[in-house]
Amino acid sequence: MASSLSLLRQNTFLSATLPTTRPKPKYASAPGRVRMSLQENAPTIAVVGVTGAVGQEFLSVLSDRDFPYSSIKMLASKRSAGRRMTFEDKEYVVEELTAESFDGVDIALFSAGGSISKEFGPIAVNRGTIVVDNSSAFRMDENVPLVIPEVNPEAMEKIKVGMGKGALIANPNCSTIICLMAATPLHRHAKVLRMVVSTYQAASGAGAAAMEELELQTREVLEGKPPTCKIFNRQYAFNLFSHNASVLSNGYNEEEMKLVKETRKIWNDKDVKVTATCIRVPVMRAHAESVNLQFERPLDEDTARDILKNSPGVVVIDDRESNNFPTPLEVSNKDDVAVGRIRRDLSQDGNQGLDIFICGDQIRKGAALNAIQIAELLL
Repeated sequence: MASSLSLLRQNTFLSATLPTTRPKPKYASAPGRVRMSLQENAPTIAVVGVTGAVGQEFLSVLSDRDFPYSSIKMLASKRSAGRRMTFEDKEYVVEELTAESFDGVDIALFSAGGSISKEFGPIAVNRGTIVVDNSSAFRMDENVPLVIPEVNPEAMEKIKVGMGKGALIANPNCSTIICLMAATPLHRHAKVLRMVVSTYQAASGAGAAAMEELELQTREVLEGKPPTCKIFNRQYAFNLFSHNASVLSNGYNEEEMKLVKETRKIWNDKDVKVTATCIRVPVMRAHAESVNLQFERPLDEDTARDILKNSPGVVVIDDRESNNFPTPLEVSNKDDVAVGRIRRDLSQDGNQGLDIFICGDQIRKGAALNAIQIAELLL
């Protein structure tokens, strides 16, 4: 079976003819490229959970954006310690994560799960490290900024490398990031009163193991074999089902409530009404979302289209004549969030509502890219 690393670079839907080879990881240096990121006076970096899907993407984005660093630590669990990795033509040994790992580290990028973040995040901060955490551990802590750089950079404006103390910054949930990249520019113009979100979420949101299992199941089903069901305990290939997050007493699952709560915090608007239904679909690594918006002030679809075309990190794909709109395939391995199906909500009077369809790479903008953009604001 293909490795986790190769799978998370895959940018295709699963089909009857699955590729037998994988593209070379983007963070392996291209021949002849001069790297400007390794600099003597740059910050020291640590990547926590480096062997996971998002941890690997951290490295890819750091390299793609020539993020400046003077040294970098590869940190993971005891099980992964000792593995060798090549990053920008230099070999590194993965180190076991301990309290001492953060001595002398300026910025730590965490993607090792909430329990690890809760244990080691405060330890890192106490040792003077600025932690950018990809888990849900601190997102709703009122003392921790929850940041999408294109949306609310002011939430972390006082936190900088060299300020002499550590800090925590939370990366929002992938679905929230992808949604608000498109909804926020419209919200700024006409003020969203109510937002209804339906998500179609890829295997990548559950990690490299889920991506591997989706590919394995597809092969098994096509060969007439019973599918291996270890990650979701049900057939994923050629199927879809309610998101695997725990269902709460109010009937919403945790993923849906993240969209509700995180939107209110990021927009600094406790009154905005948000409801969500989150579905897992058999796509490898990009989420799609259908979003219905109700506005306080009128906003017609042509104005909305122009606003989105001029929004950073957003690309509009909205060709009605050829029925061409965003797809997960088009945005896989891409930084931008794609928006289309921009149309007036006929169930609302006048121009008080819009429907839009959004696609974004869950590992990229939904996790690693957003975290690296946060780190860039620290410089």
